[in-house]
Amino acid sequence: MAKKEETVSMIDTLAEFKELKNIDKDTMISVLEESFRNVIAKMFGTDENYDVIINPEKGDFEIWRNRVVVADDQLEDSNLQLTLTQAREIDPDCEVGEEVTDEVYFAKFGRRAILNLRQTLASKILELQKDSLFAKYKDKIGTIIAADVYQVWKKEILLLDDEGNELLLPKSEQIPTDFYRKGETVRAIVQRVDNMNNNPKIILSRTDKVFLQRLFELEVPEINDGLITIKAIARIPGERAKVAVESYDDRIDPVGACVGMKGSRIHGIVRELRNENIDVINYTSNISLFIQRSLSPAKISSIRLNEEERKAEVFLRPEEVSLAIGKGGLNIKLASMLTEYTIDVFRDIDSADEEDIYLDEFSDEIDAWVLEILKNSGCYTAKNVLAMNRAELIERTDLEESTIDEVLAVLAAEFEDEKNV
Repeated sequence: MAKKEETVSMIDTLAEFKELKNIDKDTMISVLEESFRNVIAKMFGTDENYDVIINPEKGDFEIWRNRVVVADDQLEDSNLQLTLTQAREIDPDCEVGEEVTDEVYFAKFGRRAILNLRQTLASKILELQKDSLFAKYKDKIGTIIAADVYQVWKKEILLLDDEGNELLLPKSEQIPTDFYRKGETVRAIVQRVDNMNNNPKIILSRTDKVFLQRLFELEVPEINDGLITIKAIARIPGERAKVAVESYDDRIDPVGACVGMKGSRIHGIVRELRNENIDVINYTSNISLFIQRSLSPAKISSIRLNEEERKAEVFLRPEEVSLAIGKGGLNIKLASMLTEYTIDVFRDIDSADEEDIYLDEFSDEIDAWVLEILKNSGCYTAKNVLAMNRAELIERTDLEESTIDEVLAVLAAEFEDEKNV
């Protein structure tokens, strides 16, 4: 009786374990039955003549063995057969050739069988836990999670989630200025889940540009609601990032919404990324204008595109060149990453010899929509426009001839006025 109680107690323990590890009832019943059958098959060579019944409500189980009745001198396999004398102790009315069923008490199989069962169950439950962990985090790839630092090593940090699962944050996926102590909480995205030899490894990242995208989704409701879309991200972790955004509602300023009142929204993201500078720019499908915006804060004079080779030659006034390149070449590198164009910067010699004027400064005399069309065609300064012949301007901009004539007159007059001074 003590052995049976010991086995039942083992089932109770497993039931508690099941609750802790989130293994559902049906799965646990299936695992228990399979484990019992494995032990029986090892002991008797087969489990086909056994019925295993798990009672989850009571927390116990029953095992029934089916054997064929044979004459007392015909017994060959005591696991599959029983003698008529033995059978009539179970069912007094049975006859040779009939099948008799009797209950088997697992505890009577001995301590070795119970130990074997424990080991089989432990192995199967561990396998289930690994499968469950893999499935859980496979679904979380690309989402932000928070976990506590458990151990800090040279090449990676070991973290534990709220269920005690182990997660890894490699050094290569940490922002260069990240520094954590044991017990601190880390936010990162689930980058990938490796499953070599059914041993799941959950890899986190704080340098992936998806992490920056998820932070924007958390901080900017309009992005989460789908009113603003992040079209492209370029990032050098811990240093600087550029984010191109687009709004499907003309009433919403996507850049203003992302930055927030007095920078309230973007400041939280910057703090999380260890003071990584973030430039938010308006996306446009006009690649010439997109490259211009991506090189902000530099103002370019003109641009020459090679769309087949995805290359852009950008011409700037001498004082704008250093702004376009940026400290350590970061600005132009990020602009290239964002636009997916190789950008080469050139000094505009003509504008170095003579003072040029950006088209935006003519907003009092030329309509804003006309200026925008001129800029979209690759002209950003007055001299860019004046350097082109009239026919080419009309073809490039698709503006009325009279509009082009008015623009040329206004721009030319500006330089005539300067000469007369």
